[in-house]
This record gives sequence, C-alpha cells and structure tokens, in this order.
Amino acid sequence: MRITKIGHSTVLIEAGGTRLLTDPYFGTFGHIAYARVNPPALTRDEIGRLDGVLVSHGHWDHTDRRFFRGLEPDTPVFIPSSTSALMRLKGVRSPVPVKMWQSLRVAGAVITAVPALHFARTVGWVVQTENSCVYFAGDTYHRPFMAEIGLRFPIDVALMPVSTFRIPLTMSEKGAVKAARDLRAETVIPIHLGVQPRSPLLRTRQSPEGFERRLREAGLDTRVVQLADGERWELSRDAETPELAIATAV
Repeated sequence: MRITKIGHSTVLIEAGGTRLLTDPYFGTFGHIAYARVNPPALTRDEIGRLDGVLVSHGHWDHTDRRFFRGLEPDTPVFIPSSTSALMRLKGVRSPVPVKMWQSLRVAGAVITAVPALHFARTVGWVVQTENSCVYFAGDTYHRPFMAEIGLRFPIDVALMPVSTFRIPLTMSEKGAVKAARDLRAETVIPIHLGVQPRSPLLRTRQSPEGFERRLREAGLDTRVVQLADGERWELSRDAETPELAIATAV
C-alpha cells in the first residue's frame, strides 16, 4: 500500500494494483476567505491513470472542475448519494452515487462509504484490499459513528484532519485524538492542511504537532506520519518487517 500526499485533502492511494485519488483540488489561489498555503505537488496532468476518484463532499477545496473535465469519460467518480446534480455542476461526467455503508469493488480494492458530519452532504471512505485498509475521513467532526467504523474495519492508516480554524470546519486537536482512539488505526496521516484563513483573526495554533502531543498525553501509541506535499508513505507486511513506513519525495 502506498499513500502519496498531493496537497490539502488530495491523496493518491495505491493498493492491490488500484489507483484511487481523494478529493481532487489543484487550484493555487484558494478562495476569497482562504489562501492556498502551498501549490499541489503534482499537476492535474501528472496524476496519470486512475481507477476511480473518491469525493467526500462538494466544497470548493475538495472538487476541481478542470480536473474532472480532464478525466477519461469512463473513470468513475464516487460521490455521496443524492449529490449527482451538484457534482455534475462541478464537472463530474461519470458520477457514481454511493449510499452509507454501501460497498463497491473497484479493480483490486473494495471501497465503502462511511458516515461523516460536515456542513454539506458528506461521507468518508474506507479502501480495503486483501492485506491493507485505509480510512479517508474527508471533512468531519468526531462523532460516535467513528467507533463503529473502527469496529467494522481493521484500519491500518487513517487520513484525517487534525486541526481546525476559529470557525470550526473539521476536527480540532482534541477531537482528532478522540477519533484516533475510536478508529483504532495503527497510523494517522494528517490532511486538510493546505489552506488557511486569509484573516489572522481566524487562525489558531492547532497543528499536527499539537495533535501528536495530545495523543501521547492521552496514552495512545498511534503512530503519526507527517507527510509534506509530494511525499509518499508505504506499508509493507512480511516476515522480517511486519510494518515499514517510508517517506520519499514524488
């Protein structure tokens, strides 16, 4: 299993011979209220062949119209149920609505839409292969459904937000610690770090480092892997190295 952080919540998941991209966003400006911190590590054209795209919700920093329009017409874009009309407006040509807890096979992987809570109709995604399991949270708060996700799936790595702004749009450091406890993931890779409020008044000092410190204070041994944009992390399982994390540049 290989995880490559492209930027913000855009992550390339390669597992079981399957290539899936999460929440594509390649814009460099951001939004009138939010600035993009760093440009994405890869351009739209450099992503290459995909077996599918996983979209958690329709907000501007998780959907990229130019990217969707450039996809091969038969590349499925998996979306929350009842959002097909919105996603078509966002440029998606082959939307595949997925209901909560519904599972679908995509090449060598099985994807499952799982609960999430945000200011939009949203889902999280679990990607399973024969020997790996990835949870992609999208934008969500910590809620009791995370304990159910942790019970249903043997999560190797959780891709999830671990900090927020003064207008809380995702989990705070404290909420992310509760999520890590409930999900029982072996590893957490922080995401949703690619934009920040243009107004300093809306920024906080919350960070992946603060999340990791709170994890240790809570007595949790969850591994935290902080990837810079363009770095990748690999999980291998064999007799000599049952778990091996490697961060390399793209």
